Amino acid sequence: MTYQKESRLRSILKALTWRFVATTTIIIIAFFTTGDIKAALQIGFIEFFIKFALYYLHERAWQLAPRGTIRSWLRNRRASEDVPS
Repeated sequence: MTYQKESRLRSILKALTWRFVATTTIIIIAFFTTGDIKAALQIGFIEFFIKFALYYLHERAWQLAPRGTIRSWLRNRRASEDVPS
């Protein structure tokens, strides 16, 4: 099975859509916690940009690992454990 690497644009779009959902959630939680909509929006604003950047970097880091690498490593590890010493 052949896999294509995900484009940078797709990683950005995935990060944006996820951040919208997650930031809306944090704004709601912050509002119910503080009772202050201004504070809740400030928390959401800061959280959005920090986590957007971290998510994008995380996605790009995964693109560096060839697909199947972990499965191959686990398969080799199991095979070496099955060999009697």
